[in-house]
Amino acid sequence: MKKYITRKTFILTAILGGVALMVMIIINAFVSARQNTRATNEAVYEVSSFYLEAMADRRAKTISNLINNSFDQMEKAIAYIKDEGIDSEEDLRMTLGKIKTLLSLNRFALVDENDIVHTQYTMYTGGSRHSFLSDENMDKRNVSTVSIYGSSRQICLAESTSDLVIDGERYKASFVQIDVNEILDLLAFEDSKTYFGIYTKNGENLAGTELGPFVSTHNLFDVIKGVIPEDVWTENRDNFLNAVEGSITFTADGAEETMCYVPIEGTDWMMVVLIRESLIHERIRSISERSLETSKNQIIFTLIYSVIFFTVLLLMLKSLLNKDIEAEKENAKNFRNMANTDSLTGVRNKHAYSEMENHLNQMIRENSIDKLAVVVCDINGLKFVNDTQGHAAGDKLIKDASSMICEYFNHGAVYRIGGDEFVVVLKEKGYDTLNDVLTEINRVIEENIKKKEVVISIGHSELTPEDQVVHDIFERADQMMYQRKQQLKQMGAPTRAGK
Repeated sequence: MKKYITRKTFILTAILGGVALMVMIIINAFVSARQNTRATNEAVYEVSSFYLEAMADRRAKTISNLINNSFDQMEKAIAYIKDEGIDSEEDLRMTLGKIKTLLSLNRFALVDENDIVHTQYTMYTGGSRHSFLSDENMDKRNVSTVSIYGSSRQICLAESTSDLVIDGERYKASFVQIDVNEILDLLAFEDSKTYFGIYTKNGENLAGTELGPFVSTHNLFDVIKGVIPEDVWTENRDNFLNAVEGSITFTADGAEETMCYVPIEGTDWMMVVLIRESLIHERIRSISERSLETSKNQIIFTLIYSVIFFTVLLLMLKSLLNKDIEAEKENAKNFRNMANTDSLTGVRNKHAYSEMENHLNQMIRENSIDKLAVVVCDINGLKFVNDTQGHAAGDKLIKDASSMICEYFNHGAVYRIGGDEFVVVLKEKGYDTLNDVLTEINRVIEENIKKKEVVISIGHSELTPEDQVVHDIFERADQMMYQRKQQLKQMGAPTRAGK
């Protein structure tokens, strides 16, 4: 028969375990006094190694993740450009601006076969300016560094785009530039006695950060050559050249220092972390001495209050567990809301629409929903406003359109799935009132044409027995939206080119 642990058994076990623990503490206090000095020296080595390896590896992975994520976003950007059907330099610049907003690629550019670099705002010759764009470097992902404007160091990520053709012209590469200072802000230590640096395989300081007072910002191997044996120096230099992790301990200016280095994946750089071991030794020794003295003084106190302590501990443990569970639920809810919200308008974003679409597809397959309508809305003239009045005016137009859609379709779920495209999903009451709402909002839109205010092209469709997925409904609504756009155009509504 299976036995369950009761609360009484748990409390009794905790009390007996506590008493046993106190006895062990008393014995250990006397034994520790003799081993304290030796343990302190061992702790210095173990803490240094663990701390440095963990810090170096974590920061190397941070940079690797940043680089890999940037390359992934670049590939998404290229796919987006291919789908846009760009037929002019003006459309290309507008698309690059959208990519900056949608994918957070602030310094994204394309390079054509004539080595002309195309950015959101300008074009320039990049063959001599960007050596990383040479043909021999474009057979794989390329990570390099450049200095711009005389001093600002940049990390450049370049990738071949040989199959990209825009308006009949082939583009051979794309690249982004990331300011090294932005990366350093992610890697900084709070402890001013712990140092780090990003180094090339030759030992040159790439980031410009000081690696302690002795190495400073100089070439790593030039500085330490005189303070470590030649064979150790050669071994570690070879490790750098071959992207092998390792560590170096040396004494400089009377202080023993240890540095740990690990390769940064996807680059030929090394992440180096250094800490002054004299600092660790002093801290551990002082902590050890204080701990021993405190242990002697607190043995009696611990025995007297052990029962009270464990009782309170059990009650607090129960309370904390409950609070942690609630906090985790709240954090998960907040993170989900952030991930599913469009930052400009405050409505749900494309990610939220995809989740909703999957859920509704399941309901359609199970035949558990019969009232479902999809409304597709497209803002007229957004490109013209962006081109003539600036993106601030364009953003205002988007927000005004979003407010208008939310006001009239207040019984539906509103999603922004593109720069100027919104989708409204209607069920139950929203479904029942759809025709009335459409009549009223279209009346206002037609009046807005004369007032030169917000104009939105709207198409809609409802669930039919033949529909297999939500996208079937969306396609019909999207076609109707384009038909409505033509009607509004004939009525004088703004277009991409203005009037």
